[in-house]
Amino acid sequence: MDLFNNIPNPNILPFDGEVNYYGPVMNLEKSQHYFEQLLHDIQWENDKAIIFGKLIVTKRKVAWYGDKPFDYTYSKTTKSALPWTPELLELKALIEHKTGETFNSCLLNLYHSGAEGMAWHSDGEKDLKKNGAIASLSFGAERKFMFKHKEIKQTVSVILEKGSLLVMKGSTQTNWLHRLPPTKKVISPRINLTFRTIETKP
Repeated sequence: MDLFNNIPNPNILPFDGEVNYYGPVMNLEKSQHYFEQLLHDIQWENDKAIIFGKLIVTKRKVAWYGDKPFDYTYSKTTKSALPWTPELLELKALIEHKTGETFNSCLLNLYHSGAEGMAWHSDGEKDLKKNGAIASLSFGAERKFMFKHKEIKQTVSVILEKGSLLVMKGSTQTNWLHRLPPTKKVISPRINLTFRTIETKP
């Protein structure tokens, strides 16, 4: 008996967190439309990180958008949010309707091929809402996404399909790491949007 049969978007983590995978939330034609719009209209720039005191510039490109010009610091570098584009507002409205959550910012990633990925990490930056939801929307190439428990090292993986939505919330960032492993099997680009909530200080 499959306990998940009657549960929409079940939690894919076994414990210590909540990750709901919705699968595709739009058809392939719509997904391709947004991929092309985002590829050409977003102000992409190479990501930067300071690791062991050295400035590293990645091949992966990023962009940061939001309700206000929020400052967002990770990997010891700070970005200031750009104003929303019409496409980003459409997608924000879609996922807020699907999830019942609200978001005020979005960090976008452009991976040119499977050679580009993301190392194990958790999204625990001090500017993020504590235990708030992070909604990840994927366009372009399908990629494997992995979780690893910080204590017992158990892993969970999911294939992120074109136009699919994955939501991390609760204690997920406290107890689990996640990554996008590189792969030689993928030669086409992927765009990932992670909608977040920044808490502004009074």
